Amino acid sequence: MGISAAGFDAVLTSAGPGSDGFRLPKSQSSRQSIEVVEDTAAARGTTGPRSVLLYHRPHHLPPLSTTFLRGRMMSPHSTASDRFFDAGVDDGTDASDQGNGGGTAVAEPCDAFGRSAIHDPRGDMTTGGPAAEPRNENGAAHWADLDWPSVIWIGGVHLAALLAPFYFTWSGLAICLALYWVTGGLGVCLGYHRLLTHGSFQTTKPMRFLFALLGGVSGEGSAIDWVANHRKHHAFSDQDGDPHTPRDGGLWAHMLWIFPQHTRVELAAHTKRWAPDLVKDKGVVFLHKTFLVWHILLGSALLAAGWTFFDRFTGVSWLIWGLAVRMVIVFHITWLVNSASHMWGYRNYETTDDSRNLWWVGLLAFGEGWHNNHHAYQRMAAHGHRWWELDPTYWVIRGLESVGLAWDVVHTRHGISRKPPLQAAANRA
Repeated sequence: MGISAAGFDAVLTSAGPGSDGFRLPKSQSSRQSIEVVEDTAAARGTTGPRSVLLYHRPHHLPPLSTTFLRGRMMSPHSTASDRFFDAGVDDGTDASDQGNGGGTAVAEPCDAFGRSAIHDPRGDMTTGGPAAEPRNENGAAHWADLDWPSVIWIGGVHLAALLAPFYFTWSGLAICLALYWVTGGLGVCLGYHRLLTHGSFQTTKPMRFLFALLGGVSGEGSAIDWVANHRKHHAFSDQDGDPHTPRDGGLWAHMLWIFPQHTRVELAAHTKRWAPDLVKDKGVVFLHKTFLVWHILLGSALLAAGWTFFDRFTGVSWLIWGLAVRMVIVFHITWLVNSASHMWGYRNYETTDDSRNLWWVGLLAFGEGWHNNHHAYQRMAAHGHRWWELDPTYWVIRGLESVGLAWDVVHTRHGISRKPPLQAAANRA
């Protein structure tokens, strides 16, 4: 193929019907030579298109115990052209990810590059076409121009939140906490992440629109942008091309990755590649185009309600605490999943990335902090896989299922192997 063997790992994957992929053990994941690890589809009686994916593995990756600000240490021979190369187009679908007719979908382990992260509206988790062309996200070229709308938006919200001590009311705090749950828990964790990104369950169109709306007023961007970024993260988790890996620096993974500017052409190609189902969803596209309008309406409603029923001070308090403070809280808790949960914590599963289960992020983020569990079984509706890994978002999904508002739920009990998880991962490899 004209690609030098030096500095690359090779992974042969299968995406034929019924393929469950594989993961590299830790002892193999950092080798610098060409090595083909086969997922023996023939042994399982599966057929389908195959592709060979080659990716550059940096020679010296910094340990996660280093400073939060330290970034990726590249090989002296690495260049900006170090990226994934796709030796073939894999357009197979995994029929085993569909519902079984009884209202319960069965989770299958994703392949080594998280290909199951792209959800086809027909119900299958597909590859979505050729692999993307990732690059080192944390480079000087990315800082040549800033995305000033994002800088002003996030910076302005943080500045407004500084007024909170001067306008404190208990009712304002209560509204802040309530909207933190509604926009962060129901909007981002349940709507953006488990429903729209991974298809962990299905629901009615009005409920789908409602969850997308609640996710939008979290302030984290439209569903189209959020889902596209997250699916790409799963496809290249902690490798070149991951938008927010701590290997490029902890602060980069936490928030700095948001600020470099991208052209409209790049953004359009990005969303079309990673969120093809959502760019065709009229309701989601409408919310994308009216993103700012909903924040203006919510802020106006909070100010007017507090002023009308109490006084002007209360109205301003509700505006600051219900909008600015709450958005800052949701921002940073979500960002902690991207940064802290890839740096600290324990692992139930052997995966090819640095995902960790971090208990305090799990509690703050309504179950999202059990991140290693999620990266091992991405479509699974439950992120808590042990009895003490509390997952409020999954509880809501179960509640919706009990009243008929959710179906095809990918339940934990159908996706977790009875073997010890690390042993099961080794057997898959």
